[in-house]
Parts: sequence; structure tokens; C-alpha cells
Amino acid sequence: MSDLAVCFDELPTRGGGRVGVARLNAPKALNALSLEMIQRLEAKLETWAVDRSVVAVWLEGSGDKAFCAGGDVVSLYRSLMDEGDVRGPDRGGLFAETYFTAEYRLDHRIHTYPKPLMVWGDGIVMGGGLGLLAGGFQRLATEITRIAMPEITIGLYPDIGASWFLNRMPPGIGAYLGLTGAQLNARDALDLGLADRFIPRDRRDDLLGALAEADYGDHAPADCRLAVEGVLDRFEARDQAPEGQVWPLRDHLQSLVGETGAADATARILADANDDPWLAANRGRLASGCPMTAHLVWRMLERHRHSSLADAFRDELGLSVQCCRQGDFPEGVRALLIDKDKQPKWSHADVDSVPEADIQALFISPWSKEEHPLRDLGMGHRVA
Repeated sequence: MSDLAVCFDELPTRGGGRVGVARLNAPKALNALSLEMIQRLEAKLETWAVDRSVVAVWLEGSGDKAFCAGGDVVSLYRSLMDEGDVRGPDRGGLFAETYFTAEYRLDHRIHTYPKPLMVWGDGIVMGGGLGLLAGGFQRLATEITRIAMPEITIGLYPDIGASWFLNRMPPGIGAYLGLTGAQLNARDALDLGLADRFIPRDRRDDLLGALAEADYGDHAPADCRLAVEGVLDRFEARDQAPEGQVWPLRDHLQSLVGETGAADATARILADANDDPWLAANRGRLASGCPMTAHLVWRMLERHRHSSLADAFRDELGLSVQCCRQGDFPEGVRALLIDKDKQPKWSHADVDSVPEADIQALFISPWSKEEHPLRDLGMGHRVA
């Protein structure tokens, strides 16, 4: 197997076209998204975007367990320890700024990509992996797809554009998912707009073969999109999707979250007596999770209820860097992934005890508007 962070291939199609194939290649790490992966994928997508012979793009992960289990938070943690291990506004954050800037720029590119980009969301899709999946033209779920944004467990918050796309779910559902880190299956992903198709995982090779045999016309973007959708129509098998967890409980979830604030929503969820195993697991995650994260989830959804995707990414960049510099993120990663004691010492005892001043401090941008690393995001785009 290649030791490249991302492997690329191009499948020839009828009529002289090609389907670009990109494969995240760190299966032992469940394809955790490293900076090198981000940079290589960004560069190749830019090349394919302006190559008229490339009719479509396929993005997947290596191995049989995960598309991408999240961002490379271990490298982020180690960089913070190397740059300065004293919590506060002077904590180092240079690598964090580089990493999150590159990640969000890539995620935005996928959302706005000019060619049909399919994401094979097989297995674990969490955090940064969902950032790659969410923007795809066709997001493909399988019987083992497991989607989550479990940032409550590490003291971050649902980023990678989630401040924007969680707002586009039924009222309250996005907030519930962010507060609890709830795991979703393929049916849930279809119901909530995080996936477009259910395709059995054993049909992957046949699907790629059919994409290579499809007629993409004169390679105009509209022809390419129609060809891709025509192939996917033949392979979709929603009747084989697992039973959904969220939709049957949506009224209950909405009653728990309400519109009153993070502290009240947290209290309602934790006081819920429903013994459904999925709900119980979500309560446990919230109960032991980072109190500050609950507030950040709520505030970011409020701030981006009506914003553009690019504005959400810009806001997320500042908040993510501040979470590294003076938030609970380093401690959360230490407890879960470094020392693995699962005993994080959060800055606050519970959600009720988080002062407003501490929340506001994390929302102070490290840059002026003119200096923001993503100031150009959303200005212009490449055409096929």
C-alpha cells in the first residue's frame, strides 16, 4: 500500500473523459484528516476543477472501518504543547491557525465545487470527516455509516461549517446533535439532509464501473451532473437502509431543546427519563462533556441562523483558534486521546457556572477583518 497521505487515480470513461478518484490513506488512524491530507486534496481538486476532461470526482477513505474519523486533533494538541503549554491568550496557536484555515478552505471548496463530487461516506464519519462529506454533490451512505460531531467530548464545538448546516435541519435537531454528539446512521443522515443516497457497500466497485461507462455528453457541467445522477439512481437501495433513530423521536427531541438557551436545554436533556438506549447514550456524553462547548454550540447556531456559508467558516476559524489558545480543547484531547484517562479537568464545573465573560473572550477574533486568513472565501469560483 502507498504511504502517501492521499492517493489519486483517474478512471477513463467513454468519450475520453475521466473520473478523478481521491482516497484518504491513513486506515490505521481511521483516516484522521492531517494537514498533509488537506493540502494534497486541495491542490488536486483545484487541478481537476479546470481540467475539462475530468467529468466527476469520487472521494473515499482507505480501509473498511472509516471514511474519516475526524480532524488530526492529536497533532493539534502536540503543536500546542510545543508552542506553549500555559493556558491563556498567549498560548501558541500557529499550527492551529494553519490547520483550521486549510481545512475550512477545503471544506468550502467542496461545497462550491463546479463538478459533480461524490463522497463515499462508508463507516465512521465524524468531525472533520463530516466537513468533507457535507459539501458533496452526492453524499453516499452505506449500512455501516456512522456520523457524529462529538466535540462535546474534547472541548471544541461542531465546526467545519456545522454552524451553517446544522441550522438547516428541523428546529432544535441541530442543537441537540451538537450538544450530545449523537451518532447517526444512514437513515438518519438521509432524513436530516446529511446524505443523498443509500447504496450497499458491496456495490462500490460496480458503481465505479458504471460511472466509467456512463455517457457524459460534451462534458458540460449539467451533462456531467445528469450522468452521475442517472448512474446513482440505478444503485440506490433505500429500502435496505437501517431504521432511523432521529425521525421517530423528533417531537421529543424538539421538546427537550426548546429555544431558551444552552443551560436550559442541557438541563432538560439530562433530566429526560426516556430509557431509549440512543437517548441514554447521548445523555451520558453530555453529562461528562465540556460545559463551555454547550454554550459554544448554542451561540454559533444563533450567530449563523441566517449567515452565508463563507461567513460561518470565517467565524469558526477565529473561535477554533481561540479554543486552542485559551479554551478547554487541549485538556479534552489530553484526557481522551493522549493520556486516555477520560478524566478531563474542565475549566467550569457545569453549564450553569460558565460566566458570560468567558464565553465572550473566545469570540474575540485574533485578526482584524482585513487580516482574516479567510477574508477572500466565497469571492469568485472556478468554472468547469
